[in-house]
Amino acid sequence: MQLHQRGASIRWKLGFHIQQMNDKHNPIDTSTYVSLLHACMQNKALKEGKSIHAHMNKTGFTRDIILSNTLVNMYVKCGSLVDARRFFDQLTQRNVCSWTIMISAYARHGFPQEALTLFHQMQKTGLQPNHFTFASVLPACASLASLEQGMEIHQQINRSGFQSNAFVISALVDMYAKCRSIDKARELFDKMHKRDSVLWNAMIAGYLRNDRVYEAHSLFMQMPERNTASWNAIVSGFAQNGLVEEAYKLFQKMPQRDVFSWTAMISGFAQNGLVDKALELFNQMPQRTLVSWNAMIAGYAQNGLVGSALELFRKMPQKDVFSWTAMISGFAQHGLVDKALNLFNEMPQRTVVSWNAMVTGFMQNGHSQKALKLFREMELAGERPDSKTFTIILPACANLTALEQGMDIHEKIVRSGFQSDVIVVNALIDMYGKCGSIQKARELFDSMHQRDIVSWTTIIGGYALHGFGKEALELFKQMEQSGMHPNSITLVCVLFACSHAGLVDDGFYYFNCMREHYHITPSVEHYSCMVDLLGRIGHLDEAHDFIKKMPIKPDVAVWSCLLSACRMHNNIELGEHVAECILELDSKNSAPYILLSNIYAAAERWDEIEKIRKLMKDKEVNRTPGCSWIEINKEVHSFCIGDKSDPEIPPINVNLSSLSWEINVVGHVAEICAE
Repeated sequence: MQLHQRGASIRWKLGFHIQQMNDKHNPIDTSTYVSLLHACMQNKALKEGKSIHAHMNKTGFTRDIILSNTLVNMYVKCGSLVDARRFFDQLTQRNVCSWTIMISAYARHGFPQEALTLFHQMQKTGLQPNHFTFASVLPACASLASLEQGMEIHQQINRSGFQSNAFVISALVDMYAKCRSIDKARELFDKMHKRDSVLWNAMIAGYLRNDRVYEAHSLFMQMPERNTASWNAIVSGFAQNGLVEEAYKLFQKMPQRDVFSWTAMISGFAQNGLVDKALELFNQMPQRTLVSWNAMIAGYAQNGLVGSALELFRKMPQKDVFSWTAMISGFAQHGLVDKALNLFNEMPQRTVVSWNAMVTGFMQNGHSQKALKLFREMELAGERPDSKTFTIILPACANLTALEQGMDIHEKIVRSGFQSDVIVVNALIDMYGKCGSIQKARELFDSMHQRDIVSWTTIIGGYALHGFGKEALELFKQMEQSGMHPNSITLVCVLFACSHAGLVDDGFYYFNCMREHYHITPSVEHYSCMVDLLGRIGHLDEAHDFIKKMPIKPDVAVWSCLLSACRMHNNIELGEHVAECILELDSKNSAPYILLSNIYAAAERWDEIEKIRKLMKDKEVNRTPGCSWIEINKEVHSFCIGDKSDPEIPPINVNLSSLSWEINVVGHVAEICAE
């Protein structure tokens, strides 16, 4: 039965055959059902597929294991994992193929924990995985960056006798590479005597993913036969690592190009700021697909040419979810959040990628509350968060110190199976640390089977934030003993820990070690920590001299650390000088005016405060209103100075007045502040 055609005609033909199925004089056999279901798969015809399923129920064909597996596969290929799983759970008879279809579906659609759970359930029934099962479940380990589970499955593969199967080895190489164990991937690759193009490409892609570009190129040059996928991988890898000229030379040498070759080069030019060259190549394309249109739109947006991106978006002959998402991201990245939200609301169809883009847009522009609200809307809409969603939304909880909501999201992460994902756990540690639950952050850190530099930096930063300097330094020593090397951010956290705990000698030791021992050149962030360290202990002149001797120009942040110290120690003369230095760099910055006002207020120099207020008014310097928030029943309520929009403001003010009176009664004297 020839049904594998595109367009509306296929649906009409499917409908015709479905009507024929009800003809008693024209009985349907297994092969006809299989052919019809395959036609549904190829054309994403879910509605017609469900009609065929209903007819199979009437005729009793759902008891046929081959047809049952084909039906599960049809639901998967038509994008309905819910229907696939529902029918799978109803099956009274399942073979390895049945389980493998579902495992593969979950792994490919972003539900790695479900894939692993089914993999273990299958073995409990007594069925043993075949090479397709192993190759299907390994991507789930890669998605979770779970090296431990991947290694356990590797041991099973060896026991099952599939250690020489090229299909399985390719999946293992890919898993090890994605779990940052690239040397283990290469070891497996070298052991294989017969290597197909899939294995070569997996190893090359692994090197590129781990930023080992020249090793990838060396391997590429050794390939006995290179296919278009190999060329595309190396061109894309060079471009993504900033080697765009080398990428273009390789692109020009390609014996044959497909649409992905062109798109990879267009994206490479755009990612490296060469938008004109990207457009030139886009216009030369012999054939364009949605992927190439989307790449060009994203290129414009990434380089701040949002107007050009929108113009191209409007010209598109057709749009998909990624087209809309590229525009939403473009608007949001350049501060046009309202336009991004309007476009998001106009979307005819949304996926987790588009929801993530809009949540990211809110976060990029400092709207943590709106991000949390949209996350709740996403769940209500029935869209399941993926690992990226959780890493985006957890910083919103951290920013608002919304611990209850953070804990609620943590529970969702466990239920979704992402509790082994290193990036997600890092975000959880950061959230707990910033929400005041450093003990919970430490418990999570200690439970990690695999840690990267971000894991160590985050927990060190958490201890530093809470003033536990010695504990932070102890963790730093443990990190070094584990063989992990610090990066620039790690050392910022170490110096921050020293400044907040008054560990002057330790602070100078680590700062002086940066160049020689860690091979890291201090940045303004490191200098700011040192100024803060000296300022907190009252060594203001020493801090000032330190700034004057800096080999790089001090920025507003460096001077602000010293001005804060001047306020803390009531040093008016130096405070005035530092404020002038800040205003030379940023005349519209309200912080130095306010800090200097507070220094004057502590000295009761009210005339000087009036002069500053007048100066701010004359120079049109606007103050950002003070804002605070509180979390009640997993909902964040924010309050800004002068904002009376909240209906609870009157009773809140009454309670505040009562509390102020009680504070005065017990003899508390408030700090004088000009803010």
